[in-house]
Amino acid sequence: MRQHQPRGIFLGILLIAIIAVSCQKPLHEETERYILVAANINLSYWQEAQAGFLDAAHGFGVKADFRGPTYYSPEEELKVFKEAVAQHPAGILVSPGRPELFSAAINEAVGEGIPVITMDTDAPDSKRILFVGTDNRQAGMESGRQIASLMNGKGRLVVITIPGQLNLDERLRGAQEVFAKYPQLKIAHTLDDQGDPRTANDLVSELFAKKETVDGILCLEASGGPGAAETLHRLGLDGKVPVVAMDKNPETLDFIQQKVVSATIAQKSYTMAFYGLRFLDDLHHNAVHEFKDWRTAPASPLPARVDTGTIVINADNLAAFRAAMASHQNPL
Repeated sequence: MRQHQPRGIFLGILLIAIIAVSCQKPLHEETERYILVAANINLSYWQEAQAGFLDAAHGFGVKADFRGPTYYSPEEELKVFKEAVAQHPAGILVSPGRPELFSAAINEAVGEGIPVITMDTDAPDSKRILFVGTDNRQAGMESGRQIASLMNGKGRLVVITIPGQLNLDERLRGAQEVFAKYPQLKIAHTLDDQGDPRTANDLVSELFAKKETVDGILCLEASGGPGAAETLHRLGLDGKVPVVAMDKNPETLDFIQQKVVSATIAQKSYTMAFYGLRFLDDLHHNAVHEFKDWRTAPASPLPARVDTGTIVINADNLAAFRAAMASHQNPL
């Protein structure tokens, strides 16, 4: 009988261990909720971000909400952000349309112990924990290189953007650094499309109606590309005026296929939101043990900035890119 005791002891210890583990409190609770706040949430760019956010939440078994106005309005977005703070979620990921509008509200949220991370556009003067998104200066430099090459380094350029939005201002700064090498390339007009392709269409149409010389169009935000391309297509100027767009919304990709848009600089909004939620979860659970608690730490235990990079999409790689995107499953 003694020869069977070691096995019996082992099974007993194993049973105790299983019972102990089963009684442990799970890391994630059913009540955990993370919120992503943005503006223009019906844009495909933000739909892709929502997919990344929901996929990350599903992996953790937590709840996730995606909120914001269906048009570009930093003021309305701020109201949505404040409503989210009042619900005291486990964390908030936000793309502040106007950093100066959001700083005080972000500081208040962090002061209440709610981790706040910015994505896509930053609020660097706030107490946000980190920024995850595109290095916008580098994205602007890539945009500048693409359009300068297509214009052979000379001519009158039209820039479509939203002045005052930090991420877009950074892109313009990066593009201007490139243009400094091309003295014969001049920015003739800077158009504010307010994040609406119809406005971009109208503004570009006005330039052609006035017989303005347009040798190239650079779009620093997602709506400008389809808006400008629609004008060129309507006027029969397909392929005659180079257009470099921003982001990979379906309309822009269609215009690349039709050879109206020459190239687009695609960001990774899915990746931004996916890792944004994971970073929020790390903060909520104090998963990084450099300090006891991120709320009282002398410095954030997480990186200050995470660059998710960009990719240039043109006629050469459009088919391969679309095939890769088609294989992506919808968020669970």
